[in-house]
Amino acid sequence: MIELYQFPRSTCSQKVRLAAAEKGIELIDRIVDADRAEHLSEWYLKLNPNGVVPTLVHNGRVVIDSSVINEYLDEAFPEKPLVPRDIYERARMRAWRQYIDEVPTTAIRPPSFNAFIMRRWATRSDEEWEAHKARLPLRKHFYQRMTREGFPKRYIDEAKERLRQTVQRMERSLAGGPWIVGEMFTLADIGLIPTIVRMDDIGLAPMWSDLPRVQDWYRRIQARPSFDRAFYPGSRVQGATC
Repeated sequence: MIELYQFPRSTCSQKVRLAAAEKGIELIDRIVDADRAEHLSEWYLKLNPNGVVPTLVHNGRVVIDSSVINEYLDEAFPEKPLVPRDIYERARMRAWRQYIDEVPTTAIRPPSFNAFIMRRWATRSDEEWEAHKARLPLRKHFYQRMTREGFPKRYIDEAKERLRQTVQRMERSLAGGPWIVGEMFTLADIGLIPTIVRMDDIGLAPMWSDLPRVQDWYRRIQARPSFDRAFYPGSRVQGATC
C-alpha cells in the first residue's frame, strides 16, 4: 500500500504525483486539510515532524521530502526509470535536483503566497496569524518575512530574479537534447514542472516568452499523459495574479 499525504495545490505534492504518474504507480490519496492546518496537527507531525507536505507511507514506512520521495519511488519501482543509468548523466540530473530545491522551489513561494495563500488570512485576526506562525516547526522564519498583506516588494523582486535565472538555465540546458539533461526524461524535468506551471498560473509565463526551447519543453510536458493525472481539477491556481 502506497499512501501520499498531500495538498492538491502544493508544488512539492505535484512533483510526487508527476513521478508516480510517469511510473504508473497508484497512490492512495490522503488529502491534508490546509485550511484547518491539519499538517500541524499532532497525528500528522508524528508522520512528518517538519509539518509540511508531502509525506509518503509505503507499507507502513514513512518517507519525507519530495525529492527524496521521488528517488525512493524510482528505486522501489525500477520499471520506467526516471534516473539515468550512466553515472555522469545521473550526476548532471542530481546537480539539477540540487539547484531546483535551492532556487526555483523556494523562489516560487513568495509570489505564490501573495497570489492566493494570503487570501485565507484576510478575515482572521492578527492574533490568529501570529499563533499560526509560532506553530510552524520548519518555516517559521519564512512566514516572519511577510505581513498580513503578503511579502514586501523586495522579496517578490528577488524571487522573480531567481525564477528568471531558472528559465534561462533551462533554455541553455535544453540545447543539448529534448529534456533537461539530454535524451532522457528524468526527475530533473519533473522537479521543474510544478514551478513552471505555478508561474503560468500566477501570470509569470512572460518570463520565458523569449526562450523558445522552454516554450517547446512546456508544450511537450503538457501533452504527456502524466500531466493531467498530476494536475487534476482543483489542483491549480489559474487566474491568480502576483
